[in-house]
Amino acid sequence: MTHGAVSRQIRSLEDWLGMPLFERRGRRVLLTNPGRDYYHAVQSAFTTIIGATRRVTESGAKRRITIDALPTFTMHWLLPRLTRFQLRHPTVELNLITSERALSNAANDFDIAIRRGPLDLPGYQAHDFLVEQEIPVCSPALLERIPLKSARDLRHHTLLSSAGRLHSWERWLNAAGVPGLEVGRRQQFDHFYLTLQAAVDGIGVALGPRPVIDGELAAGRLIAPLAGPIVRARAYCWLLSTARAADPLLRAFCDWLEEEAGVQ
Repeated sequence: MTHGAVSRQIRSLEDWLGMPLFERRGRRVLLTNPGRDYYHAVQSAFTTIIGATRRVTESGAKRRITIDALPTFTMHWLLPRLTRFQLRHPTVELNLITSERALSNAANDFDIAIRRGPLDLPGYQAHDFLVEQEIPVCSPALLERIPLKSARDLRHHTLLSSAGRLHSWERWLNAAGVPGLEVGRRQQFDHFYLTLQAAVDGIGVALGPRPVIDGELAAGRLIAPLAGPIVRARAYCWLLSTARAADPLLRAFCDWLEEEAGVQ
């Protein structure tokens, strides 16, 4: 449709409702307060129609699920397990998007999102399925160069962190009984997967979230030299739009996430 055709449809809708939905400021168009209320009220109905249409048109054909998940979680936890879901549902195509963007009720380019909770997003169901527990981890090579036998030994190490987990080390040091410990150096990365890679490469010590990094520990690329404390962090949760919550395939994927995480 052309811009002119869209404008005529909007004017017809405003005439039928008897009130303006948009405020026109030069070339800018902004929602009025009644327009904003109307948008939020009808959005759920349109989402339901879209979902119903998709289910009818995709009936008997291959289904695709678009999953928007955090990068580190996807790399270290989701991908190594994904084959098990695909074996159960061989006709389903999985489209993975990795991002750390904040979600809003206007985000509709995914079927299921995975974020760290707690989250309360209007128009979506959310449920925790995987609890994260943090413990210091490093490479075996680093440990050979610089011993790490107690929390106080961290003062000789470089502490690695990421922009999305700014206060994790402070929380862990408090739990270990050494609040305010002065360390030799700190290094911060913009993404957490870079923090973990820096730990694998022997650059420093990171707070590794279990069970997300259990594969790295099992392979020996990382080791946890200290027995504790193991500090509970934010849980991972899945988000599914309320309008599509009855979709059996999407529910099956959410149930599979909980099964893999050991949630009964």
